[in-house]
Amino acid sequence: MPFNIILKGNMKNAAKVILLIPAALLIFFILLILAVRFGAFGSLPGEEELRSYRGATASLVLSEDGRIIGRYFHQNRTNVSYNHLPQHLVEALVATEDARFYRHRGIDARSLARVAVRSLILNDPGSGGGSTISQQLAKNIFGRERHGPLSLPVNKIREALVALRIERIYSKEEILTLYLNTVAFGENVYGIEAASRRYFDKGTGHLTVEESAVLVGMLAANTLYNPRLFPERALKRRNLVISRMEGQGYLQPEKVDSLTSLPLALDYVNLEAANPAGYFLVQVRREAEEILAEINDRTGRSWNLEEDGLVINTTLNHRLQDHAIRSFRQHLPPLQKILRSRYSARAGERILNDIAQREMQRLNLTERASDTIFMRVFDWEGSYNSSITVYDSLLQALTLLHAGMMGMDPLSGAVRMYIGGIDHHTQPFDQVTARRQMASAFKPVLYAAALEKGIRPCKYYDNDSIVVEDYDNWTPVNYSREYGGQYSMAGALSASMNIPTFNLFLEVGYDDVEHLWNEMGFSFPLARTPALALGTAEASIREAAVAYAVLANGGYRVEPYTIISIETPGGDVIYRREQSSAHTRILSGQTAILMNAMLQKAVNEGTGTTMRTAYGVTLPLAGKTGTSQNHADAWFAAYNPSLVIVSRAGSSTRAVHFAEGAHGSGTALALPLVAHTMHAVQQDRMLNKRFAAGFPDLPPALEMMLQCPDYREKGVLDRFLDRFRDDVIIFTEQERSPRRRMWPFSRRRSGR
Repeated sequence: MPFNIILKGNMKNAAKVILLIPAALLIFFILLILAVRFGAFGSLPGEEELRSYRGATASLVLSEDGRIIGRYFHQNRTNVSYNHLPQHLVEALVATEDARFYRHRGIDARSLARVAVRSLILNDPGSGGGSTISQQLAKNIFGRERHGPLSLPVNKIREALVALRIERIYSKEEILTLYLNTVAFGENVYGIEAASRRYFDKGTGHLTVEESAVLVGMLAANTLYNPRLFPERALKRRNLVISRMEGQGYLQPEKVDSLTSLPLALDYVNLEAANPAGYFLVQVRREAEEILAEINDRTGRSWNLEEDGLVINTTLNHRLQDHAIRSFRQHLPPLQKILRSRYSARAGERILNDIAQREMQRLNLTERASDTIFMRVFDWEGSYNSSITVYDSLLQALTLLHAGMMGMDPLSGAVRMYIGGIDHHTQPFDQVTARRQMASAFKPVLYAAALEKGIRPCKYYDNDSIVVEDYDNWTPVNYSREYGGQYSMAGALSASMNIPTFNLFLEVGYDDVEHLWNEMGFSFPLARTPALALGTAEASIREAAVAYAVLANGGYRVEPYTIISIETPGGDVIYRREQSSAHTRILSGQTAILMNAMLQKAVNEGTGTTMRTAYGVTLPLAGKTGTSQNHADAWFAAYNPSLVIVSRAGSSTRAVHFAEGAHGSGTALALPLVAHTMHAVQQDRMLNKRFAAGFPDLPPALEMMLQCPDYREKGVLDRFLDRFRDDVIIFTEQERSPRRRMWPFSRRRSGR
């Protein structure tokens, strides 16, 4: 057969093949569309499902003045309506993502052809760019599934078919709103409102043109164009978006020049990573879940805190919270260095290693001591990620200085400030609810019990050293190491004298103290020991705040709460806290007034006087310091009729502590946290009006009850009678007579 005939035959066959390939691809593509349409790769969402779609929305937590302080969510999303979208944001989106948006009905034929060629023929998995906003919305709502080598075409076809249905159901404005509420912006942020809050700390409605361009620019690749991580890329992408807005006629050239010359300006706020109210949000969540459970049981509704976009209005005053956080950052870092330096010296290092070895054994970690772990390490100068051995991580944890502080309204129980620790991200254990030894911060309970028993503030008590023989020769010791003479009850409290307090304790009796302790809301069971007088009882900051509120409000016990109301996204109130006036009276009004006068004296003249002299706080305040043995726990409580603040500081174990009171006492360690906060309140015009309520004047009769010197030397008669007093108290569980309560120990003077 001639060669030219063979050649012609091969060319005809080749032509047939060339014609058959696109025909086959077309048939395959049509069959694939039909297969997707009729559910071969999973059913498509129907119109009813699309019509009823409501994306899961984060619940917002607001401070008392309406500032967002946190969110609860599966996905960090807050939906906004179309009227809250600036026109320039919509224009930036359309110009960049779908210029023909208003001219198509869900599918752009030009873009579809481009994707078909690049994706199916050229096998370019990164082609993208051809989806309309409606198709992208379908992807945002329903995601993408894996179908092997057909994944890309199947998903594209699904999105196109769903986009057609979306366009039949929703208007263009509704589609834009749904899209902007569902699109991802990286960092677990979904929707334009959450993104606006994250990167610019403002609502969507307040975005400027250049800010809108930054956020729209992120949609192409939310990590690559993240303005926090890659500012230069984000800036170039922002300017490209602005340029496209000009190309579509949305911006004038002169406006473009001024906008593209602006620097990239962020106001980045990540409440999930570093929330100044992180510990408070844990308490709010617990309270909210209890409230919603009750509502759901009563109404049959199923409100979900993480999906239903509820608005939780709380009691927190964010200005007071901010001042308190600054006081932590101002006061604690230098003391942290001092504490660590103590245990880096040779003697301290040996002590610390002994403590660490015992902890390793207690935690069954001895065999893992040298294992390396990757962890976030807290540091006041900036926390950091580090690979560290288990043993070294324990050494760091043992020498970390912790602190907590809580402020509440003594009249209502509303929590106004709540700092549960030094860093919620790395140290989530809540110091406000942790129970620690109260030391002298316990004494107001004893003194209030004494007043309730009828003991007068001007009754004097000996300051002679005492040894309690039946308790291993235990002896109360004054912090000042001064002995002799007598202190009035008011003077002993103001100066926090231990020996007169112990003698007062003998007169009041354990049962009366225990009764008042329980009535005030403390949960720790008191031990029937002589050291109880000096504050061996344990309590949390929260419990202490409740107890001091009893004094501040005239004798009533109130319970702390964090939530004022809960609203639906539409503004309907489903819960509002009812203010109760029927609080339980714990103390008589007279006792509360006298305690307030004595504890004001403690701030103005006694152990809390540095509030006035060193920190310049002039606000009306009563208060009490507390320092436990070996300076393991430092306390300070301060209050007036409008605010109670309690702070405590110390390491996680009593074995690690400061060496001296100059750093570890209540006056040196805990009081400054309150002092810096209250000084800021004093300077803050809004807060000064709010939290500067003065104490009522003392009635003349009660004022007379305090007119006596704090200290007096013993007279001749007192010294003479000392020789004949029976200092042995015989234990019995019952009172032997109406006048005297018996104790489970005996005592004698030490002769010092």
